[in-house]
Amino acid sequence: MKKSLLALAVLSAIAGSASAQSSVTVYGIMDAGVVHESGNPAGSVTKLTSGVTAGSRLGFRGVEDLGGGLAAVFLLETGITIDTGGSAQLASSANPTGTVFARQNFVGLKSNNGTLTMGRQYNPYFKTVAAIDPFGAGGEGNTGNLMAFTGSNGRSNNSIMYVSPSFSGFSGELLYGFGEVAGDSKLGRVINGAVQYANGPLMVRAAMQRQNNTAAAGATPAVFLAAQNAAVTKNAILAASYNFEVVKLSAAYATFKSPNGLAYASENIKLGPSYRTAATILAFPAPATTDVRDMMIGATIPFGVNNIQLSYIDRKDKTAAAQDAQQMAIGYEYNVSTRTALYAQFSRMKNEKGAGYTVGNAGDVTAGSGDKGYAVGVRHTF
Repeated sequence: MKKSLLALAVLSAIAGSASAQSSVTVYGIMDAGVVHESGNPAGSVTKLTSGVTAGSRLGFRGVEDLGGGLAAVFLLETGITIDTGGSAQLASSANPTGTVFARQNFVGLKSNNGTLTMGRQYNPYFKTVAAIDPFGAGGEGNTGNLMAFTGSNGRSNNSIMYVSPSFSGFSGELLYGFGEVAGDSKLGRVINGAVQYANGPLMVRAAMQRQNNTAAAGATPAVFLAAQNAAVTKNAILAASYNFEVVKLSAAYATFKSPNGLAYASENIKLGPSYRTAATILAFPAPATTDVRDMMIGATIPFGVNNIQLSYIDRKDKTAAAQDAQQMAIGYEYNVSTRTALYAQFSRMKNEKGAGYTVGNAGDVTAGSGDKGYAVGVRHTF
């Protein structure tokens, strides 16, 4: 009897140790709001939209201690449309083929030497944009209305990413995305990286991306080999923020170049305010050369449980078309608790010489429809 009790105690201790070394966390965001957009030639629209300020989602995050400072990590995250009860990715104009877990999926290893992950994940360039956007790359005034994200809403498929530890405030990130095209490893290839300095209230990040063109579905890669070498999308950004406590100021300077407009991503892609597939782009004459410069200044003003967001973006089209644009946005949040917030936002876009940028491109769910947008809603995290 004593031996049985001793064996049970040992087994319980081992099970308890294993449980302490491994964990899985379920988390999510539920965000819904009423949005009114005007300025579209077809007329204004009022809608109940999911994920206005942050994409509604359900996620699973896990870590297992492997010993010696090494841990296995994974993340599995899917988008949800609160207004319809469906999948944000299945309903997305950015992902018409439908992918249930299209927000993020990756697995990897983490140690004191950094983190290495593989899968579909936010790339360093997008994380740089989101880090300095007072709206957090969401909402009616998010930076993505003008400043081009890379990949599918900032995510890169078939990618390997390394994130270094911080050395006296300095750190770096590097991502490589495989094009996976037989016969030419360059087609659809992505190279994306960032360096950061963060020390107290100051944060400075610089990021870049280079992405080669990819052939349309069913096309012979050899047909596009010459075009691929010329069609390389190039993005670069320098961003900084400083937190004065009473106000956090941020600024960014970015460039976006694409020699013949064919390239942007190996899947469904975002070019300016709209989404098109690679196959669609290659099926029509290539648009004019893309060469733009974006500048953003922003401010976040917290006071008590309140928070005000301000941003201004200026886009300069350096091509002969000169289709410049400017966006102004203001937002207000009232934090009912640490997990629940009420919000109100307004954004206005000024297009020049036929530019067609819109506000309120709510990422995974709906595209904006006009040059003015209002939104009120509630966001809850768990």
